[in-house]
Amino acid sequence: DNVWRIDFQLGWQADPEEEKKPENVIPRIKAMLGDEREFDLEWVSVYTFQCRRMNSFNHGRVLFVGDAAHQVSPFGARGANSGIQDADNLAWKLKLVMDGKAPAELLDTYSDERVFAADENLMNSTRSTDFITPKSAVSKTFRNAVLGLAEHYPFARALVNSGRLSVPSFYTESRLNTPDSDEFAGDMVPGAAMDDAPIETAGGERWLLAALGNGFKLVHYVPDASALDAATTQALAALADAPIAVEALVVAERGTAPAGLKTLIDTKGRIRERYDLSPGASILARPDQHVAARWRALDVAKVRAAVAKASCNA
Repeated sequence: DNVWRIDFQLGWQADPEEEKKPENVIPRIKAMLGDEREFDLEWVSVYTFQCRRMNSFNHGRVLFVGDAAHQVSPFGARGANSGIQDADNLAWKLKLVMDGKAPAELLDTYSDERVFAADENLMNSTRSTDFITPKSAVSKTFRNAVLGLAEHYPFARALVNSGRLSVPSFYTESRLNTPDSDEFAGDMVPGAAMDDAPIETAGGERWLLAALGNGFKLVHYVPDASALDAATTQALAALADAPIAVEALVVAERGTAPAGLKTLIDTKGRIRERYDLSPGASILARPDQHVAARWRALDVAKVRAAVAKASCNA
């Protein structure tokens, strides 16, 4: 629609009604744009943001999500993004509890994990705010030095903090995680928000996270899906036969898994690389697409134990 949102910082002594008048707004915009392009004002308002959160997001039968639970500055797009992440975290847990497949204790982990994420967002948002609006003469001197250096030196550009963009939190300390018993490299540790990667399926080119959907999934890696042996095929299929079903997804460089199992072709090797997968390795994905557990070899009993832990049934 060719509508721009532009924010200006006002001092604490500013008169909100005066600042909203077109004769005061338009000169600011022209000074920022640096030319005489024509524009119309769609809407002008004055607001004050907060950086705060509730102590707990779970109060009995009342659960708080998004801005009702936490508020941050507009820097880094952390408000709406964190609200969506709250909903992602809560939805599958609430469904399991309502279906009688998990105890109400599972809802406490919603608060645990999302309070941790809110603190992370508040910390980063506050750092951005302090850079944009320094609270002391020393901070202002540092900020101005960074801006001056950034114009000429690449190393200083990384120090310019105009709002680090929102990224999902890693729940590395969550009680729902199954700790590693095998060695893996990379960032996809238990609790990590899963990395995406291009794949190819029977329906064409897709992306890993879209294929994962919103249930428990076991990503099992083999070089050639068509060479999957009968015992492994049977073990993977059996994971769906449980109160909390786990769908197995066979990730391979080539081939097609036996009937009943979905095959995801790792077209560029990104899944194998990003998850440090070797033949026979498996990743258990939570419904909100965070890593719950990972193993170098398939063991159905371990998978079921990890699902029980991730749903507070153990």
